[in-house]
Amino acid sequence: MVDNILTYSMIDQETVSRIFDTANILEVVQDFVSLKKRGANYIGCCPFHNEKTPSFYVSPTKNIYKCFGCGKGGNSVNFVMEHEQMSYIEALKYLAQKYHIEVKETELTAEQQERHDDRESMLVLNEFAKNTFIRNMTETDEGRAIGYKYFKERGFNEETIKTFELGFSLSDRKAFTDYALKSGYQQKYLVSTGLSILHDDGYIFDRFSNRVMFPIHSVSGKVIGFGGRVLDARTKGVSIKYMNSPQSEIYDKSRSLYGIYQAKPAIARNDKCFLVEGYTDVLSMHQSGITNVVASNGTALTTEQIRLIKKFTNNVTVLYDGDAAGIHAALRGIDMILAEGMNVKVLLLPDGEDPDSFARNHSSSELETFIGANETDFVLFKTRLLLGDAGNDPIKKAELINDIVASIAAISDDIKRLLYVKECAKLMDIEEAVLKDATEKKINKITYQQLEAAQKERERERRQKEMAAQTPTQQPQTPEQRPILNEETARNKRFCEFESGLLKCLIRFGNNVLFEVEKENTPIENVTVSRYILNDLKISEIAFRNVNCRKMLDIYISATGHGGTLDDSLFTQCHDTNVSSFAVNLLVEKNEVSSEFWNKRNRYIPPEKVNMKEVVDRLLSGYKLEIVEQLLDDIQKKVAELENEPNSEERDEKIAALTAKLPIYIKYKQKLSSSLDRVLNKK
Repeated sequence: MVDNILTYSMIDQETVSRIFDTANILEVVQDFVSLKKRGANYIGCCPFHNEKTPSFYVSPTKNIYKCFGCGKGGNSVNFVMEHEQMSYIEALKYLAQKYHIEVKETELTAEQQERHDDRESMLVLNEFAKNTFIRNMTETDEGRAIGYKYFKERGFNEETIKTFELGFSLSDRKAFTDYALKSGYQQKYLVSTGLSILHDDGYIFDRFSNRVMFPIHSVSGKVIGFGGRVLDARTKGVSIKYMNSPQSEIYDKSRSLYGIYQAKPAIARNDKCFLVEGYTDVLSMHQSGITNVVASNGTALTTEQIRLIKKFTNNVTVLYDGDAAGIHAALRGIDMILAEGMNVKVLLLPDGEDPDSFARNHSSSELETFIGANETDFVLFKTRLLLGDAGNDPIKKAELINDIVASIAAISDDIKRLLYVKECAKLMDIEEAVLKDATEKKINKITYQQLEAAQKERERERRQKEMAAQTPTQQPQTPEQRPILNEETARNKRFCEFESGLLKCLIRFGNNVLFEVEKENTPIENVTVSRYILNDLKISEIAFRNVNCRKMLDIYISATGHGGTLDDSLFTQCHDTNVSSFAVNLLVEKNEVSSEFWNKRNRYIPPEKVNMKEVVDRLLSGYKLEIVEQLLDDIQKKVAELENEPNSEERDEKIAALTAKLPIYIKYKQKLSSSLDRVLNKK
């Protein structure tokens, strides 16, 4: 069994095709992002960049996603790879598991196994560790007597234990480490995942010995880390009851939330998320029927954690256990939720209760009733709380106003912010104009600080570039050479633009007739867009420079010969994920996903009203002109290099051969420029 885990393999092509054919983009994306229907498509906030106005579209009919904010787009495999930072093979296996597709694999060579990335190896090891901890708890006397007994005494039933994959790490300090090494897992991954600790003297032992284990899952269900709670009487009085996996390639506690994998369907369904602090808080609430709950792993709330929740909902309720010091500490982090444009409520539990105990001591209906009756808007809750602390002390009241102003200023929505100003002014018994003025000053100060920080960052980047330019390399570049590299990059970009334009004409309008050719004693012959472009490229001996454009052209020619319009899915569902992502960005336009969205911003010209002959001629002439200019530049550079060499007959012959080509290329350039001017200036 372990050997199967350790053997890396390649998925056969038939299985890959079935995965691509079966995966539904809407179902895949909705596992991670809250979407709303808009016409034939769905829209939501992009999970790949921070935005307050949705620009992320999912098209079920085309089976693709596309963000018009950051530009990311692709198919189901692209999405899983990008969102979960998975490899291509990992993404395919994830989708195969989701759609219950049997994965047929062929074994990789020893060399290929060796090259397999560290990240996947760490995930494989964590999965092995999780299964080991579960077996420890259910199949060993020690595990049943300590670990299983603890969870049962805390009131957790079999379903909860199974859902969250709880386990136990044996008391022997080397039990897991020795078992993993014996099973074939490498020491470097035991250390890099944090499952084992390696001393300088070479002694290696378990990090989590004698602890009940809480696996921490990614949004997609991968085990990325662990939390362990110490239990036995020998450790009473220890300062660290809970121990978490250290930061690693696969685990970043500031970007993860305990329970997010189990909670995401309920969060999206209820359009709401409950935020608690610890593992057992999540378990007890989940078991009580409140399944849309996550924990911040006992750490201060981070922007990344907030954005993880925001993928599924804009509504958050934070649960407090009534401890005054804890409440004041937590208040500081919630302003960040407001700054992300989310709606925040607070639920204050009775004295002496925390989410864990309260959920265990109340039925599901009692818990829901209590939540409905006691949820309070965060800003108003904070205002009332701090008012109680300030009493009649004018200095404390001034501090209170500044504290409330900071929260209100964090709210991005202007109307919502004004409503809070009005309500809070009444509660604090101060003039609304005073609070409004203080809030505006705070906003302006924040904006100025952000601008100043951005300027400092730009200055830092400028200095780094200057230092990099001055740092010697193996092949030093002179100041004269650097602009050439910049021009080369710009030219490659222009090549890609022309090639992309020609591809769009081929794919969209390949069968459109550009003109008719009439010859004596022969039928009238139609010249299509496809035939015109492909013949011109062949006669001119032009090969596309951009690798994705070249691959798309090969797919087009292979599928159609020299003509025909194609379904976009041939490209957007391509198994080469670089091509599929490129194809989505090339072929999907704003008017296609939402004409209403696009019409508000620009005028869309229907393709039937475009003169295709002019469009194609402009693209071909512009593309050839770019190629000729590059040829001229290359000749001039080579001549300059030769002129710096010692005089010789061979050198002179090379210079003469090169300069003889110049008039030909210059004449062709003039012809292309003239042709392009006629197309561009034609009325």
